[in-house]
This record gives sequence, structure tokens and C-alpha cells, in this order.
Amino acid sequence: MSAPGTGPDLFGRADGMLAVGGVPLERLAARVGSTPFFAYDRRLITERVAQVRDALPDDVRLKYAVKANPMPALLAHLAGLVDGFDVASALEMRHALDTALPARRISFAGPGKTDEELAQAVAADVMIEAESENELARVARAGERLGMRPRVALRVNPPFSVRGSGMRMGGGPQQFGVDAERVPALLQRLGDLSFEGFHVFAGSQNLRADSICEAQRHTVELLLELADAAPGPVRYLNLGGGFGIPYFDQDRPVELKRIGENLRTLMEERVRPRLPQARVHIELGRYLVGEAGVYVTRVVDRKESRGTTYLVVDGGMHHQLAASGNFGQFIRRNYPLSTARPDEPAEGPVTVVGCLCTPLDLLGDAVELPRADVGDLVVVYQAGAYGLTASPTAFLSHAEPAEVLV
Repeated sequence: MSAPGTGPDLFGRADGMLAVGGVPLERLAARVGSTPFFAYDRRLITERVAQVRDALPDDVRLKYAVKANPMPALLAHLAGLVDGFDVASALEMRHALDTALPARRISFAGPGKTDEELAQAVAADVMIEAESENELARVARAGERLGMRPRVALRVNPPFSVRGSGMRMGGGPQQFGVDAERVPALLQRLGDLSFEGFHVFAGSQNLRADSICEAQRHTVELLLELADAAPGPVRYLNLGGGFGIPYFDQDRPVELKRIGENLRTLMEERVRPRLPQARVHIELGRYLVGEAGVYVTRVVDRKESRGTTYLVVDGGMHHQLAASGNFGQFIRRNYPLSTARPDEPAEGPVTVVGCLCTPLDLLGDAVELPRADVGDLVVVYQAGAYGLTASPTAFLSHAEPAEVLV
């Protein structure tokens, strides 16, 4: 059903029932008041951050990529655990600024930032990770209007891509970042902007430690080269992240220890001798929160059709698009699924579908589940990242699900 040590194995039990944050699932559903809903286990998030901290060198800082899950309560929890937030919209920035994390530890990345968003970031003293020469010029104008000196870093589109990434965001032509070969000339035209450093994010959802380590080595060498053209000391380096989580049977967790050892070598032998003032960050989103979340939905119908048993639930792809296979999968595979009592023996294959009028609304195809009838709960795992906010919630006008941090 899922890779060892993932999915249902991460969560506790109470009298045989799955428990999130120590609360049995049926009791949690009663507390929420309705299904479907997302639930995030704060213990698992805290433990994951601690695991990353333990693996990373002491002088490498940890940022959270808010786009993975911007739930305000979750951000408030993470604000006490990580060293910074990276946001990708004005609303994410507002949520981040509402936490106890100082504004100077928030960065704003992403293409297509509007003049209004840039002005908000400048006014808040949030560092802007600029994606283009045009964007830098608009940041400068915002600073002039506000009488402030904007803090900026350059997002760099590297000349390499990362093998094994589920989504490549670097190498070749990209909407992300400034092509590396154009950076030196651009650094000479920063004017009255306060230059902090560089950001490289070349790929995401990578489970291969060797590929991640190779990308980090290439990234460090590239940024050391670009630092020679900087108008002043480089104070900020964001090496990206892209650590994946296992979703499917053949997936295995990324080897965090190997990545940490590689970073330690890079820091000692390359970064610290050359850039002693630089604050070096790893930026993770999915890896910190993805496995700590579940999507809980209730069976509203059980039916047989020409030899197939269907469980029709009150949720679906409008809340959890990725689990339906419509968010980047080339060949559809099932996310880990279970009933509220995941350790009971399976009765045979069933197909779990949502409540939408489309055959795309498929949460589990021929999955082995314990007996489930109308009124029983079905759980979709690995739902803590790119769930609700990455799904077409307005499709067919169903109500939005609740989100709880437990």
C-alpha cells in the first residue's frame, strides 16, 4: 500500500483506529463537524524538522517553502521551528507576516510578481528574489516611491538540470530566474538596490540522494563563480531543496544523511573559505509537511458495476487533485489509501471515486481495503503538501473542506 515507514505507518492508533495528533479519526471527524477534511499532525512536522536539522551542517539554515501548504495555523507552528519562509504570492506573504517570524527572514520568489506585490514586499522589508531584469527595475521603482532601499537576491536559472526530479525548474529556457550567463552583467546595474545574494532551485520531488548531491555541488560551484561579479559581500545563498517524499509502492525515502554529509563537505571545503559572511539556506516544502497530512472523506455509496465494487465518497479531486493522478502523473498510480482502521485485513479490491460528475474523479483504482460501507471513513495519505491549494476547489461548486492542525 505504501513504502515502509510511510503512509499509515507514520500515524498512531487508538484501539485499532488511525489517530492524527493522538486523536482517533472518528472523534476527530466529529470535532471537525463534517467530512471531507484535511488533518495535519504537528508532532510529525516537528519530528521531520528535527530530522532535517540533525542531518544538516550547523551553519546551514532551513527555510520552509510556503507554497507547499500555506495554512495559517501550520505556518504559525513552523515559525518556531525553521529559520525562514519563502513565499510565492502576496497572500502567502501576508500569512507569513502574521506569524512570529521576523519579516527580514521572509523571501518572495516566483515569476509574474505584480507591481502591487513588489511594493508590498518592499514596504514589509521582505527580500525579493528577482526573476528577471524587468522585475529588478520595477523593484527599484517601488523603492523610490516608498523611500526605501529594497533587499534583493537574484534567482539564477542554472545551465544544468537535476536528474530524477519530478518537476524540473532549471536548465534550458525557463520562466524561472535569470539565465546564469546573464547574471554578471546584470549585477553591475543594480543601482540603489541592497543586494543580498543568490537563489537556485533546479527541481522538485527528487528521491535520489546522488542526484540531489550532484545538483548541490554544481549549484555551489556556479554561485561561487557568480559571487566574483557581485557588487559587495554575498550575504545570502539559497541552494534550493527538492527533497521528495514516497507516494507509491516502488518509492523509497530519500537518504537524508548522505545529503547532509555532502553539504557538510561543500560548506567546509568550498563555501566558508570563499564566502564567510553568507547565510546558506536549504529550502524545503513538501519534505517537511507532505507526509504529516491526511485527507479524510466518508463513504456515501457502495455499489457494484459489472464485477467492480465502487466506494463513492463525499470528497474527490476538487480537494486532492494530485491523488486523482491529474497533477503531473504520466501513468496514474494510487496514493496510499486506507480505511479508518488500516490494520484490518483487506476484503478485496475496490475502486474509490469522488462525488464529481467526471471519470477523472478517481482516488483509488482497484485498491485492497478492509470492508467499508456507507458512513465509513476513507483516508488518503501524503496529503500535507499540494493538496487543497493545488486543487480545483470551485469545480462543480461543492463546499470547501476544513483544515485542522492537531
